[in-house]
This record gives sequence, C-alpha cells and structure tokens, in this order.
Amino acid sequence: MIGKIQRVPLREVWKHEAHDFTRWLQENIDVLNEVLDLNLSSPEREQSTGNFNVDIVAEDGNGNSVVIENQLEKSNHDHLGKLVTYLSAYEAKTAIWICSEPRPEHVAAISWLNESRLASFYLLKVEGICIGKSSPAPLLTLIVGPSDEIREIGETKENIAERYLLRKRFWTELLNAAKPKTSLHANISPGQHNWIGTSTGVRGLGLNYVVRQHEAVVECYIDCGDEEKNKSIFDQLIKARKKVESDFGGSLEWQPLEGRRACRIKKTITIGGYRDEESKWPQIYEAMIDAMIKLDKALKPHIKSLNI
Repeated sequence: MIGKIQRVPLREVWKHEAHDFTRWLQENIDVLNEVLDLNLSSPEREQSTGNFNVDIVAEDGNGNSVVIENQLEKSNHDHLGKLVTYLSAYEAKTAIWICSEPRPEHVAAISWLNESRLASFYLLKVEGICIGKSSPAPLLTLIVGPSDEIREIGETKENIAERYLLRKRFWTELLNAAKPKTSLHANISPGQHNWIGTSTGVRGLGLNYVVRQHEAVVECYIDCGDEEKNKSIFDQLIKARKKVESDFGGSLEWQPLEGRRACRIKKTITIGGYRDEESKWPQIYEAMIDAMIKLDKALKPHIKSLNI
C-alpha cells in the first residue's frame, strides 16, 4: 500500500521559529547539504552582528562563512535586507534564506543577486509533511540558487553596462571636442548607444557619428520612412558622386543597403574605436570631426537641390 503525503501546518511542527526550527536545523544541518549539495559544518545559532542576530552561521567546505536566515512565513523585505546585511557583516560567500512561501518579487531578487556574482544566494521553501499517521517531517525545496547560466547572464549584463558607460564617455568627449569647430551636433546630448546624430535640415536625412569597438564612421543616413523615397534620394545623390567625393577630398562608401528600407553614404575611420586606448581617443575625435565637417559641406548643395 502506498501512502499519501499530507501537508502539516509548520507551526504544528515547530511552534517557535528561533527556539524550535532554528535549533532543529542546527542539529540537522545535513538536511541542507542534501538539498543544496553543499558541505556545511560547524553551525552556530543566534550570532550577533550589530543590532541583529543571524539565525545560523556555518562553514562551507573551504572554511568560508555561510549565513542562514529562517522564516516560518511568507518571504518579506525585512528578511531579505537582513540576509544581505549578514552576508556583508560576516564577509560570507554563501547566503541561504528559508521561508514557507517565497514571493515572486523575492525569487526575482535572489536571481538578480546571483547575477552579480558577489556571492551564492539560495532561496528555499520549507513545508511540513506526513504520510498517514507518521511523525511530521520537513520538506525543503530549492526555489532558486546560483548556476552557470545565471552567472553568464550576470557577466553579460555587466559587460553591457560597462560598454554603455564607455560609449557615453566617448560621446561626451567627442561632442566637447567638436564644439569649437562646428555647430552641427551642438544641441545633441551624449548617449550610451553606438551612434549619435543630427538632421541635415531635410526630414529623414541625418548626419551621424557611429563608433564600434575598433573603428568609427561618419555617415549621411537616409530614411524617410518610405523605401521608394529613400532610394529616389539616394539615386539623385549618387549621380553627383564624383563632385561630392572631390569636395570631400576622398572616396566614400555609397550603400543602397539592399533588403533594407534605408540607404547611406559613409566614411569609415580605421584609427580605432571606443575600446581602444583612451590615449587614442583624441586622434579618433579629430578624424571623425574633420570627416563630418567635410561630409556636410560636400553634400549640402546637393541635398538642397533634391527633388522630393
């Protein structure tokens, strides 16, 4: 005969969180080891840190501190704050939060903390169960914990954030360097993306600076929202290619961008990009600003005479 699992109210199993559940967990720390595949030892209860008491402090297999926070109720912000406080106070490498009902916002918060890769965070659900007339037993279920996938997500987000900050600093310095030479982008604010631009004065035609990791571009980007109109503008401008390139002082890349709505005319600058040494940035700025001024001057009379 196969028995049926029945849930038992936690307060019938452990009447008091600190006196009963925490004491039981200290004496049965191997239950956590089995669920989390850890090697916890030397658990100590009610360790003081400032004005707070950590439920349990243990050690992992490498001798690092592990803080454990217990809660025989729904997860709440107070216990999440305590968990992070304890982690910092003990310079722990692992934090474990056990509660009866993990709320979605706290599951998301623990996942986010694991993405930071500052420590390993575990969130577990505790239940009391019995089979038939058996004594109640604990059921611990891992809700969220660290993983290679989560760490990779955290690393990716960190790289994206670092890239955004680097590009914003690149644009800030470029715009400052451009102000004494041209008013073209004087009213543009530095952003975090890989391009900034201004209008030529004709709707849909922009003069853009573009920067990649190891190269930069100045371009006239044509996108009026209508593919046929874009192509008509491009075709009119390319008829003046010889004159435009003569006035620019060098060759340009004329790209109808087959399969896409937009077209563009651009000059690639190969000195470097935003990931090259910052000592090279002034050279890159000088080349980009010079090319932008010349591109605007070479195209302006032909843009004014467009039939659109």
